[in-house]
Amino acid sequence: MSTFKAPKGTYDLIPPDSAKYLAVREAIAAPLRNSGYGYIETPGFENVELFARGVGESTDIVTKEMYAFETKGGDRLALRPEGTASVLRAALEANLHKSGNLPVKLWYSGSYYRYERPQKGRYRHFSQVGAEAIGAEDPALDAELIILADQAYRSLGLRNFRILLNSLGDKECRPVYRSALQEFLRGLDLDEDTRRRVDINPLRVLDDKRESVQKQLTGAPLLRDYLCDACKAYHEEVRELIGAAGVSFEDDPKLVRGLDYYTRTTFEFVHDGLGSQSAVGGGGRYDGLSEMIGGPALPSVGWALGVDRTVLALEAEGVELDIPSATSVYAVPLGEEARRVLFAKVTELRKVGIAADFAYGGKGLKGAMKNANRSGARYAVVAGERDLAEGVVQLKDMESGEQTAVGVNEIVAELEARLG
Repeated sequence: MSTFKAPKGTYDLIPPDSAKYLAVREAIAAPLRNSGYGYIETPGFENVELFARGVGESTDIVTKEMYAFETKGGDRLALRPEGTASVLRAALEANLHKSGNLPVKLWYSGSYYRYERPQKGRYRHFSQVGAEAIGAEDPALDAELIILADQAYRSLGLRNFRILLNSLGDKECRPVYRSALQEFLRGLDLDEDTRRRVDINPLRVLDDKRESVQKQLTGAPLLRDYLCDACKAYHEEVRELIGAAGVSFEDDPKLVRGLDYYTRTTFEFVHDGLGSQSAVGGGGRYDGLSEMIGGPALPSVGWALGVDRTVLALEAEGVELDIPSATSVYAVPLGEEARRVLFAKVTELRKVGIAADFAYGGKGLKGAMKNANRSGARYAVVAGERDLAEGVVQLKDMESGEQTAVGVNEIVAELEARLG
């Protein structure tokens, strides 16, 4: 037993459960790859200022949750708490927006880090798959991303999730709402930290999950009542496009989300089977983020879906993913000559794309067959000295128990035919 354990609030992905996480990542990525999104991977840490400017200095992520540190060279870095700012930074640095083909459509998958109080569904290290469409202001793009996320969840078999939708306005209409909201909030009984937030970014207060705050927000002005005509028209087109695609959603006028960079469309995917940590993913439009981090004006939209939260949602619904066995063929040699011959055959099987494993460690027939059964293999290939003297191996169907002799030189072709 090791004296070391995984750090508090983290988890290890180990077989067989890790196969579920891989399947979820693949399911989320599949519709993105089919829609023109290319894969991007960014460093696990970035300059602290990237997140302070982009995510927002008033957010809990930056003020309380970010893992920040100073390098030996004096650089201030932070483990990435979210993906959008990093992806946009990488796209700008590589001048992808100058290729002439906008929007730049990117997807990513990786680990993110926030110093939070650990509980089920909330970890200090977590996994997300995300998508960003950079450089175009088009309601169809917002709708596309929401539809693709819905498609991904449904392909996994999830049914009991809801899509919440709102508009946060833009730089024309949001300042008017901001002033009205500040006036309302300053009349409430709030603690000092929350009052400070009212001055910096009052919309953050709407996202406060504490019951003592939420009870006082009854009657707070709603942003939808302050939207300018352009934002109203934009949001209505997003709604119409999503509805026309057969995707159900709920209008949520209080939906803000926890990042400062969102403008206009904002959305969240929630699953009621997860308790307090009900959000399984979310996103929105962030038209001003590029300028916040020193780039040109690039209206953009994106989302991130939590892999671990999605797995929990699947478990809450009792959905069992159809995950193929990691091994199709298991070779069991009896004797040194059989060991040499079957190892060569396993290598051949792998070369033609058949998942094959081998009974390592010189186990006897009984122990090796137990391992073959545990591996989930459909077939076992068994050979001893007498079999090889006759030029055959024994092919056993692990489901039916049927065993047949197959020529040594024909076994690869036979398994290709049987496994398709």
